[in-house]
Amino acid sequence: MPALITLKPMAALALALAVAGCEGAAHPVSHLERPVQVQRVAFAREQSSRDFVGVVRARYETDLGFRVAGKIVTRVVNVGDRVQADDVVARLDPRDFKLQVESAEAELSAATSSLAQAAADEERYATLKSRGFAAVADFDRKKAARDEADGRLERAKRALEMARNQLAYTDLKAGADGVITATLAEPGQVVAIGQPVARLAHRGEKEAVVALPETWLGEARTSRATVRLWSDPNRAFTAHLRELSPQADPATRTYAARFTIRDADDSVVLGMTATVTLTRAADAPVAKLPLAAVLDRGSGPSVFVVDDAGKLALQPVKVASFTQEAALVTDGVTDGEKVVTLGVQKLVTGTKVRAVETP
Repeated sequence: MPALITLKPMAALALALAVAGCEGAAHPVSHLERPVQVQRVAFAREQSSRDFVGVVRARYETDLGFRVAGKIVTRVVNVGDRVQADDVVARLDPRDFKLQVESAEAELSAATSSLAQAAADEERYATLKSRGFAAVADFDRKKAARDEADGRLERAKRALEMARNQLAYTDLKAGADGVITATLAEPGQVVAIGQPVARLAHRGEKEAVVALPETWLGEARTSRATVRLWSDPNRAFTAHLRELSPQADPATRTYAARFTIRDADDSVVLGMTATVTLTRAADAPVAKLPLAAVLDRGSGPSVFVVDDAGKLALQPVKVASFTQEAALVTDGVTDGEKVVTLGVQKLVTGTKVRAVETP
């Protein structure tokens, strides 16, 4: 009896397997086609663009410094002040320069007196010489003394003019209309000749200064540039590249570029943050495909295409450039072809698939 009880479950299992085999033979399981997400290729002329963040600057910025050394007694302007040409920016202590002017004036007075005396002596000796009462050598000495007095007078005049100029240089004046963007010295400070005291941004042309990567150096010269201020992003100003640094910044490895903003009005304030958009037109039509559709196994970029029979085919393509979201393909596919956009790393050429187009 125990042996009989043990055999019954075994027999039941064998019977079940036999029945399942018969049903499988009668109804074979069909092979399911793998679904893949595809996108149809559509060629069009695409304008590629890129944004760069920069700062609004004046085209001309001048560091103002005294033409003489001395101690600053007052600084008239502060950061943000608007000035006009010849407005006083700062003053030096003028006492030493006034003494130089007085000394030069005294020297001029002495030179004038010496010239008058020498001229009178020359005139008297000329009369004596004509009457034969003076030697020619004596007359020549008087004439030389007159010439020397003339030269001394001229030197005194130039010295006085220079001393007055030095006194005038104690007033530091703006060389053009503009706004003070920085103050670099304070009252009481002793400054050397040419040491910057204030920085003046000239009124007039304004520029957007940005840092460009080396991949955009060539395109920056040919692309169309527009500038938008962060304070008013809906308004765009046309611009053109005026200056491009020939050397990269050692820290950022970027190149400084200055774009002149055309028709900049008072709403464009120095120091504002701006976005410079460089747009370049495509030379040929391109197809925009998702980045996930491009596969590169060491032989160049390729994409999987679903043919009319529903099979996969790996086709090499030519990519003009990559953006943050898409690859711009110029050759290798045609309009209307179905390109797989997801999971291309796991696909094999010749596989039968079911294409599911993206909405």
